[in-house]
Amino acid sequence: MPKKNTMSKKFSQRAEDLRRALAQEAARIMAEHGIEDFLQAKRKAADRLGVNDVAVLPKNVEIEAALREHQRLFGRESHDHTLKEQRRIALHTMRMLADFQPRLVGSVLTGTATNYSDINLHLFADRSETVAIHLLEIGVPHQFYERRVKMDAERIVNYPALRFDAEGRTVDATVFPIDGIRQSPYSPVDGRPMKRADAREVSELVDAN
Repeated sequence: MPKKNTMSKKFSQRAEDLRRALAQEAARIMAEHGIEDFLQAKRKAADRLGVNDVAVLPKNVEIEAALREHQRLFGRESHDHTLKEQRRIALHTMRMLADFQPRLVGSVLTGTATNYSDINLHLFADRSETVAIHLLEIGVPHQFYERRVKMDAERIVNYPALRFDAEGRTVDATVFPIDGIRQSPYSPVDGRPMKRADAREVSELVDAN
């Protein structure tokens, strides 16, 4: 009986070590190759390490933690510089779109953005066309598309979204109804309501760095 327990512990430790290695490799792929989709990075890491057992694949929160560690260990100064620039551009864009109560979300807010990351905003308007018209009026070309947003455990909703350039960075803005400011959609990282920051909070982040 003790022998079985020992074998079980060894197998459990090997699985845990492999899970950690997969998280680290997925984090490296995200940091160095500009992949922002956790599932895609996870699959690429599994392919590179020759792993076929989905049971040992790391959770998104584990990959995010590994990404933070990777950014701390490799090129921390360049990461901090890039993140401050992204947040500064985000703040400028939010002020430009102040009529739509902009909120910064995603990796630029949480601090795990790579040099390839988009600046993700949530905007709030009665009609998405009003945002598009505003961008046209201030001379900002943009692309219009639909984004699938997970609002809770059982509900996925398509919302209009716009992509445009701001000082060489891509801004991806999802447009919610006015009352959408009351309920934040689920985060793809931990499945909890996404953190949102208004212009004042983003300004504080910029000034703090």
